[in-house]
Amino acid sequence: MKIGILREGKIPPDKRVPLTPRQCRSILNIYPNVEIVIQPSDFRCIGDDEYRKAGIPLSEDLKMCDVILGVKEVPVSNLIPDKTYLFFSHTIKKQPYNKGLLQQILKKNIRLVDYELLTDSKGMRLIGFGRYAGLVGAYNGLLTYGKRLGLYELKPAHLCSGLNEMKKEVRGINLPPVKIAITGNGRVATGAVELMEEAGVSRLPVTEYLYNDSIQEASYVQLTPGDYNRHKDGKAFELLHFFKQPEVYVGNFRRFLSATDLFISAAFWDPKAPVLFTQQDMLKEDFRIKVIADITCDINGSIPSTQRAATIAEPIYDYSPVSDQIEPPLSNEKHVTVMAVDNLPCELPKDASVDFGSRLMNRILPFIIGPDREEVIKRATIAVDGHLTKRFIYLSDYVAENYTAPIN
Repeated sequence: MKIGILREGKIPPDKRVPLTPRQCRSILNIYPNVEIVIQPSDFRCIGDDEYRKAGIPLSEDLKMCDVILGVKEVPVSNLIPDKTYLFFSHTIKKQPYNKGLLQQILKKNIRLVDYELLTDSKGMRLIGFGRYAGLVGAYNGLLTYGKRLGLYELKPAHLCSGLNEMKKEVRGINLPPVKIAITGNGRVATGAVELMEEAGVSRLPVTEYLYNDSIQEASYVQLTPGDYNRHKDGKAFELLHFFKQPEVYVGNFRRFLSATDLFISAAFWDPKAPVLFTQQDMLKEDFRIKVIADITCDINGSIPSTQRAATIAEPIYDYSPVSDQIEPPLSNEKHVTVMAVDNLPCELPKDASVDFGSRLMNRILPFIIGPDREEVIKRATIAVDGHLTKRFIYLSDYVAENYTAPIN
């Protein structure tokens, strides 16, 4: 088997890589019948010379490869027919901007395996950049809060030498008694919580967070789906049932809006699930949130202020609840300041790549190179031989030529 590692083609360029030189070398030592080729790149966080020194050949042409690994979406013009691709496709929610990508994958008989869908038999994700998205997203949330209130300054994460320096930066700030709500309990939220602990922010249970007004230190609460969703019929909340039938639940997040200064959104959101809050909620007098760090970055999704993705270079914008429009950052005290960068791990590309590559090498590639006994690859395959797989047949209308995205 020949494995190719793509040069990232999405704009702006992504500096991450799915496998480091050391990891490539380990794979070749474990699997003597495997070859690895890497496409040259001027902007990758690990230089071409480091791969050469590890004995990994470079080639502009990957047509000889059986399996091609990337990180972000592959530009349509770069797709090679009849290959197996692994990357984050961002198509399973029928994202309008990737409709053409999936159409071409089907036309070119490409087998698409999406990293986001790689799970164990219990449905738990096996791989991702979630921890680093959470770490950087929470850091950016604190950075933005300090900037919004003129309290302190933090070095942007992408200017830090790595995770250690970023953590050192956050340990040096003196936070006021800010109240921070974090949604989720997966890898993204775990990364956000890790950053809160580094910053010395105290953890509170839900009840104390909501009703204790005498707290005089920076504090956070971590909310699971049962804390901000409830069954329409008053039945007890069941997490697995919520995942299967989110449409029979209603949102219960509004009670946190009057108790929160900084909101960090770190939970996966299903479009069939309730939104967290609405524009009308943001217009009410008791709406307290000044800064939203939307790590999930679902455009026009569960958070009304996330109307577009920001960039690492310009990570924040303001949102006016009155006009429902995006405004220049930090332009009005009545606005909410939004950090909604959709490629946060790119701010710490080398650390994130090492972590991701380790999981890819140990938990995924054995099922690509050898038998897929646990059906890990099968569950994550969206398309094969020009057809959508059974699990993703619901995307049929999305890839139809006359598909129009629904208006929220």
